[in-house]
Amino acid sequence: MWPMSLIGHMGRIGPILLLLATAAVSLGRPIALVGGRLIDGFGGPPLANSVIIIEGERITAIGSVGALAIQPEAEVISTEGMSVLPGLWDCHVHTMLLGHSDYEHWDKTYLKRFGKEIMPAAAHQLLMAGVTSARDLGAPLQESIEVRDRINREEIPGPTLYVSGPFIQHEPYPGTEQFRWGVKGANDARAKVRQLADAGVNLIKLIDQDQMTMEEVQAVVAEAHARKLPVVAHSHRPEEIRRGLAAGADCFEHTGLAMAPEIPSDIRAMIAERTAKMSLGPLFWCPTIEGLINYEYLRDNHEQLDDPAWQLDVPADIIADIKQSIAHPGQLPYYQITPLRRPTVGNKFKQLQESGVVMLIGTDSGIPMKFHSSSTWRELDVWVNRLGVDPMTTIRAATYWPAVMMKVDKDYGSVSAGKFADIIAVKGDVLRYIDLLQRVDLVIKHGKRYK
Repeated sequence: MWPMSLIGHMGRIGPILLLLATAAVSLGRPIALVGGRLIDGFGGPPLANSVIIIEGERITAIGSVGALAIQPEAEVISTEGMSVLPGLWDCHVHTMLLGHSDYEHWDKTYLKRFGKEIMPAAAHQLLMAGVTSARDLGAPLQESIEVRDRINREEIPGPTLYVSGPFIQHEPYPGTEQFRWGVKGANDARAKVRQLADAGVNLIKLIDQDQMTMEEVQAVVAEAHARKLPVVAHSHRPEEIRRGLAAGADCFEHTGLAMAPEIPSDIRAMIAERTAKMSLGPLFWCPTIEGLINYEYLRDNHEQLDDPAWQLDVPADIIADIKQSIAHPGQLPYYQITPLRRPTVGNKFKQLQESGVVMLIGTDSGIPMKFHSSSTWRELDVWVNRLGVDPMTTIRAATYWPAVMMKVDKDYGSVSAGKFADIIAVKGDVLRYIDLLQRVDLVIKHGKRYK
């Protein structure tokens, strides 16, 4: 029954109520993406003139124009002339970082603003770049959980985040105790992993494991696996890799080893032995290679640093601070060794491929001059156009395989009936021109259109 105070105003309110009711119904309408060339993530031939039906959060049917009926009430979105593909994954991001060049200054100045301003801005930028899922590897625990959960509740826009919370290592660097946890003995290692697991993290991040005892490394991995959490481990130094492999880490991060021209032969043998064990599933590797290959170009041609996309949702004072910190790209201490490393990374990347690992797209996004708005497509571009990786293989490294690694492939990683509708589209043929991904035209996540 209408309140008496409202009845007298029904003449004015009636049209408003009708409009609200119509809007509510329209929100529940199916969506039909019609006409695009579908690259579904499974690696087979693309489907021309595709039709994708979305109802609620999930895909309900896939077919082609003329063969799959579209409900009369559906909202039809034309994807004619476009490549349609699963939403991208970035398997190595740092939402607590926004490209500033001085970590010590950043941590000291902005730690209290990570959760409310910085991490949400990073998440929004990733989503607008077509990244609908990401592994956030290293940030304060409470803020990591809160930002992830706020995204899941649709309070703020961002990709589905899989968070590690703090790094696990021998001892935190001075001033980093909020997001780097040291361990002292195997019992403490297990206790730290239990604390992270109880807080709700999605995976465990190991770094500097060559400075830990082997018992501590084994305790971290064993406790994580007992809690059904995968372990990702740094691979900057040979002993980091050896210990990570020996302990059973699930995924390795970076293509490190400084200026060494190749991966040591004993490590290649260990990797090959591990990848031969089919019962264990793939050994995953996230090389984060674009920054090493493109730094010198960026140093000499740094117009991209003025792209306003990286400023989305970032407060003005932080934008000014970031700009000041990267005003002289060629003078940043962080990158001075990079020109010496660059000539070696292609060979090490090839050796990893030959050893049988499954490569994942990840970027280290957030480190100096690497912005969440562009890091992911640049990594795909380097794989294809500088390292000669097949475009379909590259796309699967940013869609299908990350979902398998995180054991969520029944819901994510491909465009198929029953899965969440995480879909992007770009004008043109991304299998011919992978860099078209720098301008994503359509972003749908869990059936909701964000762009």
